[in-house]
Amino acid sequence: MLKERIKVAFADDNKEFSEIMNEYLSQQPDIEVVGVAYNGEQIISIIDEKKPDVVILDIIMPHLDGIGVLERINTTGGKRPKIIMLTAFGQETITQRVVELGADYYVLKPFNMEVLVSRIRQLAGMITTQRPQVTAQAIKAKSVDVEVTNIIREIGIPAHIKGYQYLRDAIMMIISEIELLGAVTKVLYPMIAEKYSTTPSRVERAIRHAIEVAWNRA
Repeated sequence: MLKERIKVAFADDNKEFSEIMNEYLSQQPDIEVVGVAYNGEQIISIIDEKKPDVVILDIIMPHLDGIGVLERINTTGGKRPKIIMLTAFGQETITQRVVELGADYYVLKPFNMEVLVSRIRQLAGMITTQRPQVTAQAIKAKSVDVEVTNIIREIGIPAHIKGYQYLRDAIMMIISEIELLGAVTKVLYPMIAEKYSTTPSRVERAIRHAIEVAWNRA
């Protein structure tokens, strides 16, 4: 007998990104994409109709944002899907809010699709009593984010230059995926460049400049 596939729905107002994610998830033999939405109201309808096991939400969406969707889910009865939140911003207040509302995992863009699929599989196999462990994981990840930010500031890299944000993102991504250390120019810089609509060479130059600024200030 075939094992039942994990039903996944997601919402992101970036249609190009949604197409890429839909294609990647649909290629997984154990995952079924049951709905794609471009705003919060659409994903609410999909959740009600399709009853997905895992829902992936972008925080910033038109009509109803990701936090609004979480709040709506909390007011409805029935089985609650596992929730993965996506955001390009690592603001502590937002992280705390989505955790309080019951998000099971929190992912900063850009991210590795393989890691996302791994998290989907992990969450789909969890029982309700494990939710506090996931919440603790999200809080721990945010603590690392804050610590990295503090260290970058302490070594003298000013927050107003582009290399500050690029370097911070690069460190966070490497902490999440240590294999990226072996693919800095081929994978890491292009991922950061895509997030900020620039080029890998400009990302590299900005990071080098940020390090030079810190060195000269020392």
